[in-house]
Amino acid sequence: MLYRCLAGLLLATAATSADANAWTQRKGKGQVIVKAETMRAKEGYDPSGAVLPLPMEREDRSLGVFAQYGLTETLTVQFKGDWQSGEDAFVDYDGRGPVELGVAWQAYRDDRNAVSLYAGYSISGDGRNAGYAAPGAGEQDWEVRVSAGHSLGGPGRGLAGGWGPERSFVEIQAARRMRDGLPDETRADFTVGGHFGEGWMVLGQAFGGMTDGDGARWLSVETSVVRNLGRWSLQAGWRRTVSGRETPLAEGAMVALWRRF
Repeated sequence: MLYRCLAGLLLATAATSADANAWTQRKGKGQVIVKAETMRAKEGYDPSGAVLPLPMEREDRSLGVFAQYGLTETLTVQFKGDWQSGEDAFVDYDGRGPVELGVAWQAYRDDRNAVSLYAGYSISGDGRNAGYAAPGAGEQDWEVRVSAGHSLGGPGRGLAGGWGPERSFVEIQAARRMRDGLPDETRADFTVGGHFGEGWMVLGQAFGGMTDGDGARWLSVETSVVRNLGRWSLQAGWRRTVSGRETPLAEGAMVALWRRF
């Protein structure tokens, strides 16, 4: 199921290498992304992966900030955090989510390919520090991540007989998260996408992970459209959980505002 979902995403959707983590920020350059999302679930995956109704609808809302800045040509500092609220059958919550600070190193880069290595430290908050856990569970985390990307095409060179994007890329990320107060996790993210002219970009992404032992598993897919307006961009999309264990079957909309500098 996991491989069929990922294969389908890679064939069906498309993004740009300039906004992928494999390509770190240049010295003195950066971006800030403010994102709002609401996820709702009426069903969830049990420990065997079967879908069952939840006792009542679960809703999770968040307003987050993601920022990157190029310290040197090969080192980029990265920050992310959010404010969350929500409710389910057992709890209503409202508070800060996890806050993470880290550094990415550009291990390799040429005209088409890029590889980066990332290490980050996170302090847990009163919100959900893991989608499968209760609000407030967890204390602090360390994450190491490798990202590899490959760009396709170029300005004025569309794919698929001229009907596809002028510029596109594919990226894969693999991460190990060492957690205090929650089980350690292994994660994998996939992104494909493309530019259509100078003003539009389409992104397709898959986010998967599993905890150590016989615990939670999850795989979500997200499709979004980005409208570029100079240094500003507006993004809107939809995300849905497509497979898992001990995790809600959630879906919902997201909107984001990007500012590059």
